Amino acid sequence: MKNNISTNKDISLRINLGTRPIFGHGKAKLLDAIVANGSISAAARKIGMSYRRAWLLTDAMNQDFKSPLIESSLGGKGGGGAKLTEEGAKVLKLFRAMEAKAQKSLINEKKLFSTFINVSE
Repeated sequence: MKNNISTNKDISLRINLGTRPIFGHGKAKLLDAIVANGSISAAARKIGMSYRRAWLLTDAMNQDFKSPLIESSLGGKGGGGAKLTEEGAKVLKLFRAMEAKAQKSLINEKKLFSTFINVSE
């Protein structure tokens, strides 16, 4: 059977500081979900992540970068919410551009790599 690795979204990009992961697909997905849903809890539900994990990731991002990426307000009667800061929007946009560039630049290599993979039905 012929292997068929798609040319889209099968290479994962991750930015590390030494051996410590700083930013990757999961955090980018969480930021996208915060933009779309306006809160950390709604974003977590949307992408199938626990609220605790989402909160820990947003806190880590805010600590790892020079300026916070996510701004949140407490819930309660008026409702809470979260949004990306200007810095967060810039980081997300840059990461998505890096992902697209990496995907595009590796199309031929991914096709060649797929010829080495054993696919069974």
